[in-house]
Amino acid sequence: MTTFGQSLIVVAVLASGIIYGTDVFSAIVLRPALAQVDDHTLVSTMGRVHEIADRRMRVPGVAGIVFAIAGTALLAGAHHTGATIAGVIAIVALAIWLGVYARVSAPINARLTAAAKSGEVPSETRLLQQRWDGVINTRSALQMIAILAFCVVLISS
Repeated sequence: MTTFGQSLIVVAVLASGIIYGTDVFSAIVLRPALAQVDDHTLVSTMGRVHEIADRRMRVPGVAGIVFAIAGTALLAGAHHTGATIAGVIAIVALAIWLGVYARVSAPINARLTAAAKSGEVPSETRLLQQRWDGVINTRSALQMIAILAFCVVLISS
């Protein structure tokens, strides 16, 4: 049971790593690059990026949470207390990430996607991007906490 639980946590690390890497890339590369382009370029580029990413990134996002819950449950059943606590920390970090994404990022993504599809440039483009930028470090940190907690799960189980 322990080996299977650890295997599920490894899949959670891989899935969450996709999201973590994307968020870190957005924080350290995309954010400063977008600050240097005009509003039309920002809307057309990011609207299309969000259109694709919001569909495709669901799979690793959901997989990370589902495998984290399943792996943590199995390790809890095998009485690995430290691993269970670390797993719960990872799950909580991922749940908070999901809340930030759903409340802040997703509505902005939808607005920029709709604008890109219609060819419009909203007057609030920079405000939308600033609000999105305002949570990307938090999102990155939450994913990092989850992955670090997964590492503790694997070391302590």
